[in-house]
Amino acid sequence: MKQNIVMIEPEIPQNTGNIARTCAITGAKLHLVHPLGFRIDEKSLKRAGLDYWDKIEIEEHNSLDEFLKKYPPEENNMFFATTKGKTKYTDIDYSMMEEVFILYGKETKGLPEWLLEKYLDTKTIRIPMLPTLRSLNLSNSVAIITYEILRQHNFEDLQEISTYFDK
Repeated sequence: MKQNIVMIEPEIPQNTGNIARTCAITGAKLHLVHPLGFRIDEKSLKRAGLDYWDKIEIEEHNSLDEFLKKYPPEENNMFFATTKGKTKYTDIDYSMMEEVFILYGKETKGLPEWLLEKYLDTKTIRIPMLPTLRSLNLSNSVAIITYEILRQHNFEDLQEISTYFDK
């Protein structure tokens, strides 16, 4: 199972660093869609990702249009994570998908409206939350959805029993 975490114009380096760490630990590929709200070599980005940067497969894209041309939503198992989504992230059956792309928007605005309008009924997913609050932290959202996909694949290729104390 190949999981792709796609960050559309991320703005906060600490979030991207935390997401990179999640990618490293789970084997997911990280896609960064420009423009970024920080330099890729920024200290806070590196600190949040710890020493996992060399263990992550990262693909950068100059724009959302470039990404969508390379990976068309109609030809891929692609979902758009948004508070405006129509379907709970747990209601999707990822278990039969060999590869999946989950797209996340920038922290301050989310995904572009035109993209949501086009795919609102077919490819948007959401994490349930209280109606009085705006949203969950982006890196937490990525972790929640990433681990649901992994759970549906029985945590394939992941170590389920700790060997920490066996050292």
